[in-house]
Amino acid sequence: MKLTATAPFQPLAELPPHALGEREWLLECHCARHVTDLLKSQGWDVVPDLDCNVHCSSPDQRVYVGFLPESQEAARGELWHIHVTDNDGTTAWRQTFGPDTPARAVAGFLAALVAYPTRYCSCV
Repeated sequence: MKLTATAPFQPLAELPPHALGEREWLLECHCARHVTDLLKSQGWDVVPDLDCNVHCSSPDQRVYVGFLPESQEAARGELWHIHVTDNDGTTAWRQTFGPDTPARAVAGFLAALVAYPTRYCSCV
């Protein structure tokens, strides 16, 4: 199975210098829709629960993304949870994002994860 990002990845080196100095950076938007729309477009399961949390699973069930505004973790500053498991089911790595992280930034992080479907880095 091959996953592709919905928008092509453009490295910073390809952007003209003035584009970085004159832009407005992401500062707001904390709804889950930007992330869930991206993941749904890639065939992920997206399931809201009765507490307004949203749980997402990749098609191979090895990546979990949780938007957990009504959880104990959110009270500690962990609104977004991303867990990647290895082939044997053990946690390979995890990442959390707090409530101050714009949802579009989380979507960008996930788009980069989806855009690179191989587990190995070419520089190693």
